[in-house]
Amino acid sequence: MSQLPSERLRARRLLSHLAVMVAVSAVLGVVVAGLVIPFAGIAGIGAKNVAETVDNLPKELETLALPQRTRIVDTEGDTIATLYDQNRVEVPLHQISRTMVKAIVAIEDYRFYQHGALDLKGTLRAFLTNAANDGAVQGGSSITQQLVKQTLVTQAKTKQERLEATDRSYARKLRELQYAVAMEQAHSKDWILERYLNTVYFGDGAYGIQAAAKNYFDVNAKDLNLAQSAMLAGLVKNPSGYDPTNAPDRALERRNIVLDRMAELNVVPRARAEKIKRQGLRLDPQPTNNGCVDSAAPFFCDYVVEYLMRDPALGSTKAERRELLWAGGLTIRTTLDQRFQDAADASVATHVYPTDSAIGGLAMVEPGTGKVRALAQSRPMGPDRDKGQTFLNYVVKESLGNSQGFQGGSTFKAFVLAAALEDGLPLTTSFNSPSSLTLSESGFEDCDGEPYGYGTWQVGNSTTSGTKNMYSGTRESVNTFYAQLERQIGICKPYELARKLGLELDNPTGDGPGQAERVPTFTLGVADVSPLEMAEAYATFSARGLHCESRPVVSIEDAQGNVLKEYPNRCTQVLEQRNADAVNDVLRGVIEGGFASAQALDQDAAGKTGTTQDGKAVWFIGYTTEVATAAMIAGANDFGTPIPLVGQTIGGDYISTASGSGFAGPMWGDAMKVIDDFTDNNTFVYPSDVPGAGVTAVAPPPAPESDDNDRGDDVGRDDDRGNGGNRGNNGRGGRGGGRGR
Repeated sequence: MSQLPSERLRARRLLSHLAVMVAVSAVLGVVVAGLVIPFAGIAGIGAKNVAETVDNLPKELETLALPQRTRIVDTEGDTIATLYDQNRVEVPLHQISRTMVKAIVAIEDYRFYQHGALDLKGTLRAFLTNAANDGAVQGGSSITQQLVKQTLVTQAKTKQERLEATDRSYARKLRELQYAVAMEQAHSKDWILERYLNTVYFGDGAYGIQAAAKNYFDVNAKDLNLAQSAMLAGLVKNPSGYDPTNAPDRALERRNIVLDRMAELNVVPRARAEKIKRQGLRLDPQPTNNGCVDSAAPFFCDYVVEYLMRDPALGSTKAERRELLWAGGLTIRTTLDQRFQDAADASVATHVYPTDSAIGGLAMVEPGTGKVRALAQSRPMGPDRDKGQTFLNYVVKESLGNSQGFQGGSTFKAFVLAAALEDGLPLTTSFNSPSSLTLSESGFEDCDGEPYGYGTWQVGNSTTSGTKNMYSGTRESVNTFYAQLERQIGICKPYELARKLGLELDNPTGDGPGQAERVPTFTLGVADVSPLEMAEAYATFSARGLHCESRPVVSIEDAQGNVLKEYPNRCTQVLEQRNADAVNDVLRGVIEGGFASAQALDQDAAGKTGTTQDGKAVWFIGYTTEVATAAMIAGANDFGTPIPLVGQTIGGDYISTASGSGFAGPMWGDAMKVIDDFTDNNTFVYPSDVPGAGVTAVAPPPAPESDDNDRGDDVGRDDDRGNGGNRGNNGRGGRGGGRGR
């Protein structure tokens, strides 16, 4: 009986494919190889060409470390955020349930432990099926071959490499065969299976068995039961198509196919498989957030990432550092104390709402170490401007957050105070401080010893005047006192001291963007700063003059728990201890008997208020021996451009007048009074050897309904006074405004 033309063609193709297979087998030293090569793709390819192609292939596949997700953790080891390009947590084979191992072997390569790199029976079966159907209908790839392909895809760095790794050509198949043989020669079956289970994609963003187990069932890989294992094993063939979160019916059907296969191979009893097939999937989805947006402390997380991305020890290029952070499986141990963070978040959320025309920010730094304990801001992280969201971090310095900050107001008087003490002036230094004063700029010496200028500066107070010393002039925040104190020591010393204390001041003469910083009005806080910079600076006073650079990280560990790098304290003594003690004693008066008396704690505390021109920003920076906290509320539009607070509704309250003590002070106090309960109750060292210590000038108490003494208008007024912290008291100050890009 004669054959039909189609049958004759099929027979010829079969013989052609067999010839190619024999050639490949000879080259690889195995009986059958390459049976999953698409038949249409190699029709007409001669055995010699195949042999030459295989002979030119590399002999061994380099297996690099698998990309794993990185954890950012707090002081207790609890996860703040995760970073990853592939959500993977590598686990050894002994930490994967035996049921899972049996399920994946049963459905993917049931003779895995009996054959070499290629499964002769499986590939012959696939060969005959595919040849009969004139195409690739059934796969015969062993687990080793699959691992080779997955490895090539995972390790592809360029678009071309990714195309080559997924190319449906005989050349790719031959390359994978060669690599598979080399892999079987170099590694044990258990190593290959462990690597396979940690490599493959299980859908819904989960790479590797541990991430998949947590993602779908919230269990560890070692605790997977039969039903869970069968479902996960079924996903490998088509992770997207069988994804149970999108196609539960298909996932259930596929799971039952795996159970039937396990029963057919006597891996599990048929009765048990049938019982489980009657169950639903019983998912417990636990998606793993990626990045800082959904973290427990978004802007602290952002600070950590930006801080580490600038560390050359983590890579010579930005790309290398990013790869390590997002794929290195690191554990980044941070300085964040969640108790402090919760207190900061709650206080900021109470006082400033996300959609307010203002930004509220809190930064907490530990004196003597520089450890940043908390960062909070009122505008949440995200892209939706209508909800008040932003990606700008207004709490950290410009180099780490892309916000230029806001003017600090009278909080800068502390730098003039400290510089004067360092210059040898006693605490009894006093000046007649009238309500207004016109000073010649020629009296302010610059860093080169020359006069700052030859114009005039008119500075004024709103309520308090008379003879003031360092205690009373600070407690009442008297502008005309501090203008004269700064004139006596020059503008260079307080400016340079502020830099040593951690302020990122880099535009002394105005040559760069923005206004000049090293100017007579420096004492009124005309320079732009962030809450973190100010908390770091004031922490130096608390630490008796020991300045420690603020930092968010303690150490970084690799995926095996080995310490890659530690971030120790970086501290320098920048003030004599006795002078820092004197600053603390003076600033105690602001809380114990000054404008911030309503914020008194159960332990020693010191601080300073600050308000800028037109009330564009109000501050309170206070500290104990355990923590320094900077609180800021700054008027700002959707883009972060400064606007006056007056006339705005902030935190549900209409602001008719703004002050540091009336608005920033309560936000500081609400946070500090919470953490006051779990910090040590220590006292400041009394400055017994500083001339004039404890000598305070007799002065009337602050007016109960006024907060105008630090007002700063175009003639140089800068007011912080308030009536004991009640919101809505007067207080305007500074010249110019903070800028936030």
